[in-house]
Amino acid sequence: MRSFASDNNASVHPLVMQAVTYANKDHAVGYGADEFTAAATTLFKREFGPEAEPFLVFNGTGANSIALQAITRPYNSIVSASTAHIYVDECGAPVKMTGCQITPIETPDGKLTPQMIEPHLHTLGIEHHSQPGAVYISQTTELGTVYTIDEVKALADFVHSHGMRFHMDGARLSNACAAAGCTLREMTSDAGVDILSFGGTKNGMMMGEAVVALRADIADELKYIRKQSAQLASKMRYLATQWVPYFDGLWLDNALHANNMATRLAEILARIPGVKFTQKVESNQIFCILPAEVLARLRKHYFFYMWNEAAGEARFVTSWDTTTEDLDAFSQILSL
Repeated sequence: MRSFASDNNASVHPLVMQAVTYANKDHAVGYGADEFTAAATTLFKREFGPEAEPFLVFNGTGANSIALQAITRPYNSIVSASTAHIYVDECGAPVKMTGCQITPIETPDGKLTPQMIEPHLHTLGIEHHSQPGAVYISQTTELGTVYTIDEVKALADFVHSHGMRFHMDGARLSNACAAAGCTLREMTSDAGVDILSFGGTKNGMMMGEAVVALRADIADELKYIRKQSAQLASKMRYLATQWVPYFDGLWLDNALHANNMATRLAEILARIPGVKFTQKVESNQIFCILPAEVLARLRKHYFFYMWNEAAGEARFVTSWDTTTEDLDAFSQILSL
């Protein structure tokens, strides 16, 4: 089966699989006291800066919930876009695990700005209201758009000036940095992000994400929060070893390929009479409104998600393993 539904559906990159096989030998001390986790930690510090402290976890929802627990108290609220993963797609896990309310803000493109957040801070210091304690952004956003480094810095400065913490969900951070032509550190640590949920599962890894504390004072309690959140792997080496090839250039190669495939797929879709792109194509996600007959034809051959069924808006996602043959076949079906 070939699909354009999600990069979660893609296969595991052979180099990642090779790394897992390499780690599958002899015995290794559990819970992260092994050579593979040590190697991964060194690489995280190389990529994000010497203060970076990674805590490997099983999945993205766990990573977001742990990261937000580390920077909030139950009387806080968390500000996010209304399309944010923590607000829409995590079954209330961050709310349950932090005790915080989420304050959703409507945006045209999934991106927050200081001007959008400002009106929601009027309750600061008033004991009758949840206190805004953290701002959450996704990079890329759930709409495939990408924050520039300057936009991230502006948010970080604003957030910190109000005594709050800044969390970036980087499930597709690799795609964002590939699109922006920058390093992982330039988009995160150097831009003022306090804590990061970093994922490779959507970009060629098998499983596992990382909570990365980018400020030394945040890291102290994370190991306890991870354990209490049921996200501490006993056989940590299998999560850790995947990051070795990932940080050896694989993250960028895979993300560039996925982004390039999306650009080419958008060019194919643009040839359809009546098509309307609802977001800029900046990474590996495409959002567009298509005629009903075109959607019906594509559904016979491909699995993809309808973002807004009533409007005929579909989402197409390309992956590290999307091929030119996939795009040629897609084009041929459109021409039938």
